[in-house]
Amino acid sequence: MIESLELFNNQAIHLASHGEYQEAIACFKKALQFEQSNYLLWFNMGVTYRDSGDFDKARFALEKAFVLAQQCGENGEDVAEVLAQMLFANGQYGEAIKYCNIGLTINIRNSHIWNTLGAVLFNLESYDKAAEAFENALTISPYYYDALFNLHDTYAELGNEDGKRVCEIKMSELQKKDL
Repeated sequence: MIESLELFNNQAIHLASHGEYQEAIACFKKALQFEQSNYLLWFNMGVTYRDSGDFDKARFALEKAFVLAQQCGENGEDVAEVLAQMLFANGQYGEAIKYCNIGLTINIRNSHIWNTLGAVLFNLESYDKAAEAFENALTISPYYYDALFNLHDTYAELGNEDGKRVCEIKMSELQKKDL
């Protein structure tokens, strides 16, 4: 069998999907020997490091992926989104906001980044701004349940009973559609 970037990348993705993170990372490293500037390899390796619990290596790989994506003409929106979510999950709110803002500069219509931004702002107890972010997410994707759920909780914090009730009705309607 001839070794190639595609072979190692595919093997790594397969291994990672089965929880074999260290083996997957070894495959990504071998694939990178073929093409160090391939942002998708760095991205996939970053996600695998994240899934394995190695935050520092995940961040390094994802930030490298973001720079390489921009250098090769890709916008890096997907990388900014994952970085923002990972940083938020690790309590690095300022850095998460930074990558949310970068991602929204790339694509203002990314409802997932708006939702992540809202979640960060909610955790910072900036409820008015969080509500605005969740509302933006729902303007883009009206059936985005997570954003609706988050907006409901934000309205509860703000004492907006009417808004909370509207969210409850919409969530109930979405749950009925899933049945």
